Amino acid sequence: MLTEDEVEAFVEEGFVRLPGAVPHATVDRCRAALWEASGCAPDDPSTWTKPVIRLGGFATPPFREAANTKALQEAYDQLVGAGRWNAPGGLGTFPLRFPSDEEPGDDGWHLEAGFAGDGGEYRVNLRSRGRALLMLFLFSDVGPEDAPTRVRVGSHLDVPPLLADAGDEGREWFALCQDAVPASEGRREVAATGAAGDVYLCHPFLVHAAQPHRGRVPRFMAQPPLDPTGLLDLGEASPTPVERAVRKGLGRP
Repeated sequence: MLTEDEVEAFVEEGFVRLPGAVPHATVDRCRAALWEASGCAPDDPSTWTKPVIRLGGFATPPFREAANTKALQEAYDQLVGAGRWNAPGGLGTFPLRFPSDEEPGDDGWHLEAGFAGDGGEYRVNLRSRGRALLMLFLFSDVGPEDAPTRVRVGSHLDVPPLLADAGDEGREWFALCQDAVPASEGRREVAATGAAGDVYLCHPFLVHAAQPHRGRVPRFMAQPPLDPTGLLDLGEASPTPVERAVRKGLGRP
């Protein structure tokens, strides 16, 4: 269970880390599957020819187990609300980052999209259709040089005012990012480091970025959404922590 202080930190800062949320045995099985799918060899750096390899979703038992541990399900309930999220059927996507002098080309600041519009474009709305949480699952140890995800602390509070007048249709994702990035500039930056099996649960509006890998050991991570059963209720008398953060960003109690 998350402590009261951890829940409050999630509201204020936009994320919380759950150390050891996924057991080591499950991590090892998942990582072995990722190495196989990557076409690279863990003991042969000559096969690590690209700065980043992206893999899609995996729905095999190890990945379903990783996404649905007791610690994670309890945290989902605490942050999103009991009965307000769908149990993950697996995990994805996976940006596998390898030590390289090349620039990865995907390291700009952004927030994640929530849903597809009528024209297929990515969109985000104030009630966070399509995304209850952004999650970062570490399947390798991640130190400061191992391309940890960069996070702007508290940046999730800068996004609600940018969506307040857009209604349920929301805004096109790229245009929203173009406003959210300067709106959150100057926020304190931290890196999502940790041990294999740690999981970061992040507010869906958190502004974050990748970075080049300057370390020695490849970084394996999943960055799936937690799928909601509905929309945020921003008029709820007892708001969830995710809803509280959106209201705080709007200047509402």
